[in-house]
Amino acid sequence: MTNRRSLLIGGLAAPLAGCAGRGASPAARVVVIGGGFAGASAAGTLRQLAPEVDVTLIEPNPVYTACPFSNLVIAGERRLDAQQFSYQNLKAAGINLVQQRATDVDPATRQVVLENRQVIAYDKLIMAPGIDFQWTIPGLSAGNADRMPHAWRAGAQTVLLRDQLRGMRPGGTFVMSIPEAPYRCPPGPYERASLIAHYLKQHNPKAKVLLLDGKDQFSKMSLFRAAWTTLYGDMVEWQGAADGARVVEVDAGNRTLHTDFESVSADVASVIPPQRAAAIAERAGVADASGWCPIEPRTFASMLQDNVHVIGDAAIANAMPKSAFAANAQAKLCALQVVKALNSETPVTSKLINTCYSLAAPDYGISVAGVYAPGDRAWLDVEGAGGVSPLDADIAVRRAEAGYAEDWFTTITREVFG
Repeated sequence: MTNRRSLLIGGLAAPLAGCAGRGASPAARVVVIGGGFAGASAAGTLRQLAPEVDVTLIEPNPVYTACPFSNLVIAGERRLDAQQFSYQNLKAAGINLVQQRATDVDPATRQVVLENRQVIAYDKLIMAPGIDFQWTIPGLSAGNADRMPHAWRAGAQTVLLRDQLRGMRPGGTFVMSIPEAPYRCPPGPYERASLIAHYLKQHNPKAKVLLLDGKDQFSKMSLFRAAWTTLYGDMVEWQGAADGARVVEVDAGNRTLHTDFESVSADVASVIPPQRAAAIAERAGVADASGWCPIEPRTFASMLQDNVHVIGDAAIANAMPKSAFAANAQAKLCALQVVKALNSETPVTSKLINTCYSLAAPDYGISVAGVYAPGDRAWLDVEGAGGVSPLDADIAVRRAEAGYAEDWFTTITREVFG
């Protein structure tokens, strides 16, 4: 039971247990950039596995605002402060917390440069910088994004989108533009559409939800579409790339989205921009032409720079989705491999798992699970492993899955942030 619980929560079980107490050099310095699920998990795991290692976590924000469950905030079902977590427990565990923005990395000298011009040296660097937006849709920019909030970083825009929905005229139309993959949290836009429909069904029942998607398939597609029909009738309409729904331009001032074939006016709009690894990944030389970071699968070592590892949303993990569950699992394995490297030991080979819960309503959950193995140059699906929620499950199963989702979020945030 304990081993199964460890697997379900972290995606990595036995390899961690045998490594605690294996002493790395007291002089070893490991720096972690980014305090999200990946970076905070890596720092905490390093502290557990090798207490003698000097671990520094660089994160400019004093509070982390989690994206998982933030769609419930938009739907008015959850407070934003329930999504917020401090780093004080990590600091109390002996991790050096540097609340500055990392602005550059020099892999040749093994140094991280901070916004205040301070320089921090490292022996090993773990980068978990997350994503940045690509403002490549004509008419959309960081300066006018509040007119069509992406809310893809939880926080102020989450509340802004919630408030815009509350003020939407009766019978109005909510329109969301969804980019082509890859992007953070593949099922996130469809969960958002579901929970917004849940809100509108109660407060604005004649409103419409229109999804303009840059692709023709999406995560849990059959489960979401069945849920929309069951829960919301014809309120939710999805259009894919084959329907000409790819958004090619926007007029943010008028909340108008232009596709290949038509212009769509919205009362409230959420435009999720294309994404890439955060800009510091490029400055560090660990991002390739795709904008993402190629890694050696077993260790998450950068394939472009020595002594640097990349985990979480910024990494090219192939079959593994850009999810909080995957980030946490990658972080644990990466931390173990870094300790192995500091001890001049052979890295382990481990499979990882991911379970991704989504809410089609606050009490209606669906999920997909996968098992992944490291290949020569990529993380690969393990054939026959994993699975998805049954399409014909009854409401009791859906309620149970919603409960599992909440339990997972409570468990992972307690584990990572204390």
